Amino acid sequence: MSDHNDTDDTPDADRDEAATSADSESERAVQDEEAQSSPPAASGGGEDTAGADDEPTIEGLLDGDEPVEADSATGGESDPATNGDADATDDGEAALTTDDDESPPTADDDLGSDVTVDGEESFEGDEDDILGGLNVKTTEEIEVPDRLVDQVIGQDHARDIVKKAAKQRRHVMMIGSPGTGKSMLAKAMSQLLPKEDLQDVLVYHNPDDGNEPKVRTVPAGKGEQIVDAHKEEARKRNQMRSFLMWIIIAIVIGYALFFAGSLLLGILAAGIIYLAFRYGARGSDAMIPNLLVNASGQQTAPFEDATGAHAGALLGDVRHDPFQSGGMETPSHDRVEAGAIHKANKGVLFIDEMNTLDIRSQQKLMTAIQEGEFSITGQSERSSGAMVQTEPVPTDFIMVAAGNLDAMENMHPALRSRIKGYGYEVYMDDTIEDEPEMRRKYARFVAQEVEKDGRLPHFTENAVEEVILEARRRAGRKGHLTLKLRDLGGLVRVAGDIARAEDKEYTTREDVLQAKRRSRSIEQQLADNYIERRKDYELTVSEGSVIGRVNGLAVMGEDSGIVMPVMAEVTPSQGPGEVIATGKLQEIAEEAVQNVSAIIKKFSDEDISEKDIHIQFVQSYEGVEGDSASVTVATAVISALEDVPVEQDVAMTGSLSVRGDVLPVGGVTHKIEAAAKAGIDRVIIPAANEQDVMIEDEYKEQIEIIPVQHLSEVLEVALAGEPEKDSLVDRLKSITGQALERQVGRSGSPSPN
Repeated sequence: MSDHNDTDDTPDADRDEAATSADSESERAVQDEEAQSSPPAASGGGEDTAGADDEPTIEGLLDGDEPVEADSATGGESDPATNGDADATDDGEAALTTDDDESPPTADDDLGSDVTVDGEESFEGDEDDILGGLNVKTTEEIEVPDRLVDQVIGQDHARDIVKKAAKQRRHVMMIGSPGTGKSMLAKAMSQLLPKEDLQDVLVYHNPDDGNEPKVRTVPAGKGEQIVDAHKEEARKRNQMRSFLMWIIIAIVIGYALFFAGSLLLGILAAGIIYLAFRYGARGSDAMIPNLLVNASGQQTAPFEDATGAHAGALLGDVRHDPFQSGGMETPSHDRVEAGAIHKANKGVLFIDEMNTLDIRSQQKLMTAIQEGEFSITGQSERSSGAMVQTEPVPTDFIMVAAGNLDAMENMHPALRSRIKGYGYEVYMDDTIEDEPEMRRKYARFVAQEVEKDGRLPHFTENAVEEVILEARRRAGRKGHLTLKLRDLGGLVRVAGDIARAEDKEYTTREDVLQAKRRSRSIEQQLADNYIERRKDYELTVSEGSVIGRVNGLAVMGEDSGIVMPVMAEVTPSQGPGEVIATGKLQEIAEEAVQNVSAIIKKFSDEDISEKDIHIQFVQSYEGVEGDSASVTVATAVISALEDVPVEQDVAMTGSLSVRGDVLPVGGVTHKIEAAAKAGIDRVIIPAANEQDVMIEDEYKEQIEIIPVQHLSEVLEVALAGEPEKDSLVDRLKSITGQALERQVGRSGSPSPN
């Protein structure tokens, strides 16, 4: 950390100490004595405001004495917050201990407090119910914690990392899906840091080189006092100059009128004197420092969100000055602007989507992290500000970098190395186990969203239960709740808006159900639109049987299912036989098709070396990315090869191994609901996904769910024509060595409860 953080001594004071030590000591003694009776505004800087003695005081301020005078003026002792703190942070041992009455919660406190009602835990009900035994009528009864860190739900590993990082002043990189609480954890970290270490940063005019302004740091709140003292001194000096100017003007005009006999000459001379005094006053005003970073009044350590910030906003900038000479220019130190890295000093700098930050900014950010200080200069090469470069400004912040998995690809490797070498990396969870304690916290989450918005009616007990059920559905895993709470919070706000529009006192379950329909994602709206259009043009076949055509199931986005037919055709080849697939297949889908071809070669009695197998994903506008269509492709190709039709009232999804085992896939709940909307009666899913099914009540009676473990089971359900089908299934069993271990038939859908 730079020596500029030491407010009792500066490099300029060291440089001039040998020549001015005696004068400085005498000045300080006089100023300390006069500070006891000075006005509050003037005492902030400890200057003597007598006109004749102003200049030595300003010289003393420029030499870095003002922090000492500010300390003596406000209590006689310097604030220990800025003495030695740089060494403490370098060692990673920045203390979180402060006075008992004002200390922030220590890092050893339990993060994520228990849910309380009226100040006490109220779990009188059955903990196995949806609310986890929480006994409330509305969310109005649930207390919302004051600290952000207590409001965080799940992410136990990430919260533990944040706790340690705040205590040891380490950097953190959080990677995970959007809406899982990365920015909230970063804000929570700033509340765990001690506010007693905060600093104000002042920028002074440099009389030796105007393009290199001086930088000084003082304890938080002292900066305003110093600036006010300089302004007061400048005001009194200007008063003295104005008084002297008008006396001289009066003398000149009097002399010209009574002795020279020329009033015009007197007015001309008075104008020249007026301009001369005003020009000199500008030089006096230039001595007022620029309060670059003002930490006074902050209740917590600073939190700066620099996501998507351009270079000037992140690293600081110097404004352009169109008047660069002639006495009309703005002093360079007044044009300096702090960047996010400087405003975050002693606090947290949060940057989401690190891959959007250009590589030069990442390099400079790395320098600021490593050195703990960074000079401010103009970011535009053509600007006059590019000639200005301040002394180093403190940048002692904790950086929290965040993003999705792709954020690490375009992140500067050296910057990531700094974070990894001097901090922590953490992956954010997407789901958490469905336990009574967590369900209680989800009920509190609804109360938090209502309190945060400030305009929504509180939720009834049944409405909260419906929100928790939706959290289960969105998790996509049995026994888990989603941690994508931003999306879930959107559902809460839409439901509250519906209740508010109807002037309801509380938000009810019916409002939440209506909000689920209204808050459909763009992908879901598109999927529903596709289903309706296919019904109009009879593109979706849900009855009868067709050779080489299978109703596959896919997911658009993360929560939208769609029926995607797959068609196969076998034709003579003009050369070596090959598998040709169309439909904008991505890499994983292409590999899945190759795996299917291996099964077909082993299964078929026919020589396919001289045949082409064409596979078409019908209306695959966005392309196929995964391998969940492997079962569908295999069924369509086998149907085309063996000339056996496929039942069209069946849809299917599932991955497939090269030995014919049906493997689990994602999004089964949304796929099943899409099949039900399309009028399909039965759906085949991997047996491993049976526990993940949590379809809405309205679809339970519309569709039959058939879990399978092997391709032979799929064919037995999907193929039509008993003699041909039985022959194919028996042959597949004999080749793969697999046997049906259980009867394939109707299976009721698991309850979402």
